[in-house]
Amino acid sequence: MEINQTNSFKPSLGLLDATMIVAGSMIGSGIFIVTAEIARSVGGAGWITAMWVLAGVVTLIAALSYGELSGMFPKAGGQYVYLREAYNPFIAFLFGWTQFGVIQTGTIAAVAVAFAKFTAYLIPAFSEKNILLDAGPVQISAAQVVAIVSIVLLTYINTKGVKHGKVIQTVFTLAKLFSLFGLIIFGLLLGAKADIWHANWQHAWDAAAVSNVNGGVVSAGLSGLALFGAIAVSMKGSLFSSDAWNNVTFIAGEIKNPAKNIGRSLFLGTLIVTIIYVSCNLMYLAVLPLHDIAFAANDRVGVAAAETIFGHSGSLIIAVMIMISTFGCNNGLILSGARIYYTMAQDKLFFHKAGELNRNSVPGNGLWIQCIWASLLCLTGRYNDLLALVIFGVLIFYVLTILGIFILRKKRPEIARPYKAFGYPVLPMIYIVVALSLATLLLIFESNYTLPGLGIILLGIPLYYIAMSRRSKAVES
Repeated sequence: MEINQTNSFKPSLGLLDATMIVAGSMIGSGIFIVTAEIARSVGGAGWITAMWVLAGVVTLIAALSYGELSGMFPKAGGQYVYLREAYNPFIAFLFGWTQFGVIQTGTIAAVAVAFAKFTAYLIPAFSEKNILLDAGPVQISAAQVVAIVSIVLLTYINTKGVKHGKVIQTVFTLAKLFSLFGLIIFGLLLGAKADIWHANWQHAWDAAAVSNVNGGVVSAGLSGLALFGAIAVSMKGSLFSSDAWNNVTFIAGEIKNPAKNIGRSLFLGTLIVTIIYVSCNLMYLAVLPLHDIAFAANDRVGVAAAETIFGHSGSLIIAVMIMISTFGCNNGLILSGARIYYTMAQDKLFFHKAGELNRNSVPGNGLWIQCIWASLLCLTGRYNDLLALVIFGVLIFYVLTILGIFILRKKRPEIARPYKAFGYPVLPMIYIVVALSLATLLLIFESNYTLPGLGIILLGIPLYYIAMSRRSKAVES
């Protein structure tokens, strides 16, 4: 690969492109699935809606707060840079390590397999049940191969320059936004039934955990700490369906007028997605009884709703929608992720080659390193487990980053702030309190995931000192 060491990122993404990266990275397959777990965890229609509204409000607050940081440091690497400037390289490295090891690459793998699973709706030969290689403990399915091919294809396209990636991102994100709006409108016009809507809202605020035992539904009322635990479990799903909004900050070096456009795109993208998510769930509640939402086959609430609206062709419509959604989502994740590793490599805390730009002014080596690891995660089949492991850590890094706004106002008051955090200090502090509360509840109620997740992050500590030792030796030599 031809490398141009003097090359630099070229600002070629406008406000629309940046907004499409925010919205496109957020919308994957979660909106079609997560509501089932929320319905089982908290029960009533009011609580289901509240979980999505609260996730949207919290995400909007975080996005508006990040606008100040993006204006101060409009550089490639985004959140990594914010943490480095507010704290130190050590905290920034832990974030970057977690992004590479699990969060970014694990999300890419999970989204790619979701793409493959729904491709199998149209082409059964691509099913995960079609085992191509069975070598004892290692099994490779057609779905895993399709997933890897989609990652390789998107990586290759993005190595050809950010303009190619932005075309895919804008086209696919607009397509899924219009298709989701279409599903909501057709659902409310064709599938909505007044009796279902009224029945779902009759006991809207009766919080209860429901489960299916021996073919019968068992309901247990929730109050006190148990209710807060159920809210935490529910918010885990709705928040992570809204996650990856911060990916646009990673590509600041390629955005025109980044000091202003990143903040604007964060607000517009998260607002659009929040409106769609809440509207989609209101449509579910108008089309499906609560029981059918909670116990949808394989949690595929979107499929159940589409089949009610469009008949037997509904599952095919949803399959195509999710294929578009996940393909566009992964393009945004792949495009953005390599910029973190580029900045880490510039700090000599990652593979040296990841810090080079190719002749198309993109970190080609970083893209391929990310591709290889994400593809391996596809083969392990444990990407969803890995994502669950880092929920606690992701919340902590968001809290640390927003807390960085308070620190930098004291530490670096001289830096120009073309955009200041909306509602400072109240709204950023509300986010910090909510996120820490959620992290604490998850630590209590899902310790099987949160404790090992914390362990993965802490594994970055020895890796940091190894990297620092190698950097010192390189300087001495």
